[in-house]
Amino acid sequence: MEATWWSIIPPLLAITCAILTREVILSLLLGVVSGALILANFSLTGGLSDSFQTIFTQVADPEWTTPILIFALMLGGVTALLSKSGATEQFGIWAMSKVKTRVGAQLVTMFTGYAIFIDDYFNSLAVGQIARPITDNHGVSRSKLAYLIDSTGAPICVLIPLSSWGAYTFSLLAEPIKTYGLGHSPVSAFFSVLPANYYAIASLVLVFLIIWFRMDFPLMRKHEQKAVDALRNEQRLKVVATKVPFTQSLDLLLPILAMIIGTILFFLNSGGYFSGGVGLIEASGEGNITLALVYGVVVSVVLAALLYIPRKKLKAKEFLSTFTKGMESMLGGAMILVLAWSIGDIVGRLETGQFLASLVEGNIPMWVIPGILFALGCIMSFATGTSWGTFAIMIPIAATVVGSTNPEWVLPTIGAVMAGAVFGDHCSPISDSTILSAIGAECDLMDHVSTQIPYALTAAFTSLIGYLVFGLTSFVWLGLVVNIIALVGVLLILKRRTEPVLDVFEEDEIVQG
Repeated sequence: MEATWWSIIPPLLAITCAILTREVILSLLLGVVSGALILANFSLTGGLSDSFQTIFTQVADPEWTTPILIFALMLGGVTALLSKSGATEQFGIWAMSKVKTRVGAQLVTMFTGYAIFIDDYFNSLAVGQIARPITDNHGVSRSKLAYLIDSTGAPICVLIPLSSWGAYTFSLLAEPIKTYGLGHSPVSAFFSVLPANYYAIASLVLVFLIIWFRMDFPLMRKHEQKAVDALRNEQRLKVVATKVPFTQSLDLLLPILAMIIGTILFFLNSGGYFSGGVGLIEASGEGNITLALVYGVVVSVVLAALLYIPRKKLKAKEFLSTFTKGMESMLGGAMILVLAWSIGDIVGRLETGQFLASLVEGNIPMWVIPGILFALGCIMSFATGTSWGTFAIMIPIAATVVGSTNPEWVLPTIGAVMAGAVFGDHCSPISDSTILSAIGAECDLMDHVSTQIPYALTAAFTSLIGYLVFGLTSFVWLGLVVNIIALVGVLLILKRRTEPVLDVFEEDEIVQG
């Protein structure tokens, strides 16, 4: 179908309804059906038939969606096992003896997110497993946890070459390099693009500053204060006077570490690193991350059984029933994922991205082009819920727009497009990364979206300033520096107008253990 104004209606309808009604599944389904009706020239039977076929296709894709759904469901089972066996509680008690404050709990989450950079899906769910007991015991809201997970998921993965994102980016950089004779390999071009990805860098810096300054935007602050009040009322916070043995944390850490290490090893092996004699970067480019996720979580389940059943933490029958119930708890999140992928398929066939990309054509001053490409990437990825789809559409367009007149700007403008794509992937309610971050934090999706958007918009605003500076000066690093300075300045101004959420420790309401 030729791209027209009709193509933006389904994602706009889904996003608007989700925000207004907070009924995410119904809103996404409305977006899928409306898009299918447009594709069927408003034939009711044709549109409904296409809707169901699209949804069923997403469930039955063995290469991508099916393994991710299996991974998400099985991770729900692992979560239930960790809780039922007492591993989560034990880990929380051990962590409380090491992490003393809300700031410390959030920093642990942040650094864990930085460390798990292999894939954003994996990051979102694995970080939640490790950080949730710590943040819960310090009164950090699930909304804040979801923000921390989401802001160290895609933003870190897009900056690391040894990740699924890095491998995908290499494949897209090859053609512009060849067409415009840039004299780079895909790997060296990737590193040249990095400093121009202002939004991803700003998001990572923003996470640290928000934690360090102990400040939150108003809506997030309400969630934070509510979490602290609930923790105080439950009298769950304890400071353990004696040393808590590290072994007390192993019932949780070992299954999670097994999943992480197993996923990485299977991923590299599928890319030929162990058997084909290829390097890390090449193996990352060829590896199958979705199947590696499934194998990794299977290893985690097996190890959990070996840890819990012989020691009578769980009986064999109880182990299976708990695992099944945990999987059932993830069905709502899995349905949201399927519908998000379905609407992504619909907007792809409607050529929503191509329509939005066509808006950049025309006589535009050269100095504003990086900013415009960034803004367009933001809009496109927010509307479509996909950063990789935005990459595929916008990177060739960005290269074409500037390549014929100013080849030196090709890689920086590609960085601007990638930054915009990460913005939408980071905060769109129809983005799978956003959905998985909410699942990982066990947070309501619309609570996550509504509390995260102010942070995302702040990083996007200062990034746009950076791209305008780059456009005026042609210095990528200067634009990045201005971006970070502007970000710090905005936060310092806002900090004067907000009171920090007090740590329970600071109020001397500690129950001595």
